[in-house]
Amino acid sequence: MKAITVEPKQPGSARLEEVAEPHERDGSVLVEAIAVGVCGTDVEIADGKYGWAPPGHTRLVLGHESLGRVLDPGPASGLKQGDLVVGIVRRPDPVPCPNCAVGEWDMCRNGQYTERGIKQIHGFMSERWRIEPEYAIKVDPTLGILGVLLEPTTVVVKAWEHILAVGRRAFWEAKTVLITGAGPIGLLGALLGKQLGLEVHVLARGETGPKPELVRALGATYHSGSVANLGFEPDVIMECTGVGQVIAESLHKIGASGVVCLTGVGHGGAVPKIPTANVASSLVLKNNVFFGSVNANKRHWYKAGEALARADRSWLERLITRRERPENFAQALARNAEDIKVIIQFSDL
Repeated sequence: MKAITVEPKQPGSARLEEVAEPHERDGSVLVEAIAVGVCGTDVEIADGKYGWAPPGHTRLVLGHESLGRVLDPGPASGLKQGDLVVGIVRRPDPVPCPNCAVGEWDMCRNGQYTERGIKQIHGFMSERWRIEPEYAIKVDPTLGILGVLLEPTTVVVKAWEHILAVGRRAFWEAKTVLITGAGPIGLLGALLGKQLGLEVHVLARGETGPKPELVRALGATYHSGSVANLGFEPDVIMECTGVGQVIAESLHKIGASGVVCLTGVGHGGAVPKIPTANVASSLVLKNNVFFGSVNANKRHWYKAGEALARADRSWLERLITRRERPENFAQALARNAEDIKVIIQFSDL
């Protein structure tokens, strides 16, 4: 079968090649790939910035945003042939740490977790893949190809869960949220903010194109420019860019008792020189909380499926702006300004 593989930390090593069929030891559920989402993590691994091949291998099968069709459910999975499924990405560390021991591998404390398509386990960019039943999440069949959005949705489901948990430290009722960035994570974060009944604002660079239109279609407000120039202080800021300047401005802009959640990971430049003690003093005096959130555990995958099932299908469809076949994977890994979510489609529904 064919798969898109890379030699980690070797720029330009990505290729579509013949690989062995997945072995049953990798999971009793055999799945035919339908689509795999492409995100910045895949691009950075292909660029040689990081990534780890499975033990005993020099190459890694890419891809962690999956959607597939069950070919063989195995002996005791609760699935049936033809079911649409996605695969959970992270696996707990083998020690395990206290968090992994209770199923919260997204909060792993020793860093020995593994991740499909990223760290020591082959990913989902192959014509077929296997998965352990406990890591296969059944997708609402009415979502169809939109099920490929499940993994990025888990990221914002967890972020919102933690934001609201932090808010419960005191009598606090969030009303306004600012999302910085209008990529897939930002737009899905805005979607969940609207589902929570909040007044949602999204800030990004572009003034025209599909992103402002998608924000407005949600019933949210779109802004271009800088966080510093906004005319209000949000109760919540979900930062989805990873850009140093945006992070710094968010720390200054958050309202009293507000929560800033960082979900953006990347190379957005250094945080500008700011008077650290003054910023810390402001955070203390305003009772602010500033934290980071990444990955998700199993309950977030279930909740993400419910959130997508509640969403308007026509709006979700507009998030997928480009579909490429596996042989055109290089084009899928190349970004353009109009892209939101690019997927590699292995087969039709």
